[in-house]
Amino acid sequence: MKISRVQEMRDADARAIADFGIPQEILMENAGQAAAFVLQNAIEIENKKCLFFCGVGNNGGDGLVVARKLHSNGAKVSIFLLNDPHKFSGSAKLNYEIVQKLQLSIRRLQSAAEAQTEVTKADVIIDAIFGTGLAREVGGLYREIIETINASEKPVFSLDIPSGINGDNGQLMGAAVKARQTITFGLPKLGNLLYPGFEHGGQLSVTHISFPLQLHSADSLKIETNAPPPLPVRKGNAHKGSVGKALFIAGAANYHGAPWFSAHAFLKAGGGLSFLAAPEIIIATFGAECRELVFLPMAATADGSIACSNKEKLIRSTATVDLVVIGPGLSLNEETQRLTAKLIAEIDKPLLIDGDGITAVRSNVNLIKERKAATVLTPHPGEMSRLCGYSISEIEANRVDIVQETAGKFNAVIVLKGAHSLIGMPDGRVYINLSGNPGMATAGSGDVLTGAIAAMFGLGLSIEQAVRTGVFLHGFAGDLAAAETGPDGLIAGDILNALPVAIKKYRAEHNAIFKNNYNKIFLL
Repeated sequence: MKISRVQEMRDADARAIADFGIPQEILMENAGQAAAFVLQNAIEIENKKCLFFCGVGNNGGDGLVVARKLHSNGAKVSIFLLNDPHKFSGSAKLNYEIVQKLQLSIRRLQSAAEAQTEVTKADVIIDAIFGTGLAREVGGLYREIIETINASEKPVFSLDIPSGINGDNGQLMGAAVKARQTITFGLPKLGNLLYPGFEHGGQLSVTHISFPLQLHSADSLKIETNAPPPLPVRKGNAHKGSVGKALFIAGAANYHGAPWFSAHAFLKAGGGLSFLAAPEIIIATFGAECRELVFLPMAATADGSIACSNKEKLIRSTATVDLVVIGPGLSLNEETQRLTAKLIAEIDKPLLIDGDGITAVRSNVNLIKERKAATVLTPHPGEMSRLCGYSISEIEANRVDIVQETAGKFNAVIVLKGAHSLIGMPDGRVYINLSGNPGMATAGSGDVLTGAIAAMFGLGLSIEQAVRTGVFLHGFAGDLAAAETGPDGLIAGDILNALPVAIKKYRAEHNAIFKNNYNKIFLL
């Protein structure tokens, strides 16, 4: 499903009206009808006390449509306006006039205290205060009302987006409504899906409000949810060389887990041959426990990381593999970082750079940009900060913009890891991944991800599809593991061991898995 920025949705509204002759009144009516439908399916409305908080923009107008529709179905409706009703215009003004003629309870609110009695009596609260147009911190009466709504512990339904959430980045604008459900219009906005906005919205439903297909699926909309294709059929005569060969250049004296998790995940996700080039001392330590891997022992620096003297041996080793992974647990040793930069420049195979490998390229964009073969970078926010020069707080406030900029700058696929990881393509497309859970915030989880992505390429997917599928399956495996154990105490080994089941289910239930966008966005 496509995801829009706030301005893109405004442009779609304008085009629907100007190019297709769909009156604004119909768009608002359709939005209100869809929201009323969700409410009536969630709660038995008849004789229920439904309390509306409405601003005086179009979001408030949407709320007034919902109010009269619930009223017509037997709800006891009360409406509080948070600003001067004379500021209503267009379709919102029309619906205000209709509500007045229906003689619904509607009055302007001067203080939060005036609403307290109604809030206490309400069976359900409908938030139609700001919508997606909010561009400043919430204060004064608005903040007090939002805090009153949240303190009520009543079921709250937000229209378009919880009031107080920035529609373009999901950030809290001082205070934000915590909704049970959100009904968004046209398309989901970025703020509906990026954290913390996503967790403030509850169950998310979307209605296209009669937009023509070319508006809500246009190629100009560069952002969408990550719903990768089915996996290629594993042929009956498959052998270990035909389902992927990958070389992992990883590990140092103090980092034993990262190389093992990444190289082992490649096999658990369906890859055929996993070569691990690591310092000899590491291989001696855990080699007996990892009989499925093919080991390439490396000479070590004094710190126990891979030494520069291994360069030619490593270059030769890339000749027989399909893809190279470099970086997991590699260390920040100066000599090893120099080696990493040289390898990145000279390896002519598709390359996935993770962890400490990312640090080696942060000051030299051309190392990546001038590569002929495809490159994938998988940073967490801290590594992304080192890569692009923005602070972590700047990245969190502008995740999509920065991923687009960095992927274009490096001419590489970028996976910005985190809750709802982002996958950025060099041409500006960004995919928002919806699988995964908080329990996956654990050491080694990202190393399992690198192996999963590499395996998808080995199975025959393009680099772009391999990254999208690997990211989803990694999160899916984490969700399956959490379903068994709960998210607390989930470790990377649990995610690793869940990969085969995740792939089995992905193959057998692909369409069902992505119905309603992994059960996170329900299309009305």
